[in-house]
Amino acid sequence: MWDSHSAMPRVKLVLEYDGTNYVGWQIQENGPSVQGRVQRAVQQLLGAPVTLMAAGRTDSGVHAKGQVVAFDSPRQLPLKAYWMGLNSLLPDDIAVVKAELVQDDFDPRRWSGGKRYRYMVSNRRSRSPMRRLTHWEIFLPLHVNAMVEASQHLLGHHDYSAFRASDCQAAHATRKLSRVEVIGAPGDEITFIVEGTAFLKHMVRNLVGTLIDVGRGKHQPGWVKDVLEGRDRTRAGPTAPAHGLSLDEVFYGAGPRETVDDD
Repeated sequence: MWDSHSAMPRVKLVLEYDGTNYVGWQIQENGPSVQGRVQRAVQQLLGAPVTLMAAGRTDSGVHAKGQVVAFDSPRQLPLKAYWMGLNSLLPDDIAVVKAELVQDDFDPRRWSGGKRYRYMVSNRRSRSPMRRLTHWEIFLPLHVNAMVEASQHLLGHHDYSAFRASDCQAAHATRKLSRVEVIGAPGDEITFIVEGTAFLKHMVRNLVGTLIDVGRGKHQPGWVKDVLEGRDRTRAGPTAPAHGLSLDEVFYGAGPRETVDDD
């Protein structure tokens, strides 16, 4: 709970953004970032420099409905100012959807108990102008039941080396997935929902690309178990395009996790 006597209250924001026009969450030299835009708006609102902490880094083109950030505010403002005030300063493709005061040691990454990602596929026979920035468009009908069966092999506590990016900096590849769900029908919209304690670089997109290979009929569902156990990235499917992925929600308990995996 926030201490009302604290000179610099810690503010937690939940952000929604369309990642199409950004190089990702993190500030980089090669283009505009979501972090850069939000940090600049916060500094405009408060009239002082701030440093944002985030629950995780989303890659270039990836969207978010529930990115969580926090910062120490040099001024005490009504909560409405952190919400409506910031939204008046942010571009149309980034918004604050919730603001609250939290205790001084709250850390969006270290306190996170897990995340839920959503990946969207448009499986219509023709291209979709409305879905082109938020869905991976695959025109040949996919075998959804086969992908559902294959997805169950990915649940649990495993070494996910077969699904990490080649330049992933995580110290190890062991993670725990509590939910891998495939929802939808061939010829329509298909949704992949993945929940876990933490994720490797490109992990969700590599999982989806692998399941799509099953959906295309390139492999049987049991092949996914072999890929997982083989721990060889070259045996898995392609990396699904970034624009189909969204960070849906970050989960929190009462305090920090005992150990924090890279994410």
